[in-house]
Amino acid sequence: MARTPRGARTRAKLLEAAEHVFATVGYHDASIVKITEEAKVALGTFYTHFEGKKEIFDEVVLDLSHRVRLTMSEASTGVADRIEAERAGFRAFFGFTAQHPALYRIIRQAEFVSPESMRKHYDNIVDGYAAGLSSARAAGEIRPVDPVVSAWALMGAGELIGMRWILWENADQIPEHVFEGLMDLIAGALAPTDTTPHEGSAP
Repeated sequence: MARTPRGARTRAKLLEAAEHVFATVGYHDASIVKITEEAKVALGTFYTHFEGKKEIFDEVVLDLSHRVRLTMSEASTGVADRIEAERAGFRAFFGFTAQHPALYRIIRQAEFVSPESMRKHYDNIVDGYAAGLSSARAAGEIRPVDPVVSAWALMGAGELIGMRWILWENADQIPEHVFEGLMDLIAGALAPTDTTPHEGSAP
């Protein structure tokens, strides 16, 4: 646990270095020596902050998870309604993944290295996402969908769209037509159903 500003900075440098090393060479080929060399700190300093490679890997997963959730939350705060919040949140998500492709690579490694960290990553995202959808449903901003099922489905859609058009293409942003296509799909899935009787329709 970092107890001083200098210690906090060193810990942050180690996490940043570990993110890079795990993303580029993979968990099994990564080493504490490589991480400390990347961070430009002494080997002994590593053990002041982490017990070993598995612990810092778990911290990297949780750090990435926290940052992507914070980015999406900040982007969608204060928007007009839930559909616009989806647009803002997904735009922020794709921007984050373009800048941090390690998110994909490390989370996929976590399936085998630390499944408990991978599960926590997804559960944390879904918990907040489902809560937002539930509030929007209660306010009539979206139709009465199951918020948990919808959160998992929408998260999966966003993750795979980002993998296909950002990670695989090594792109710095998602193509606009792809983004709008996803937004059309989301709006169609979530937008409230118009139940107002139209003129001439049966009561």
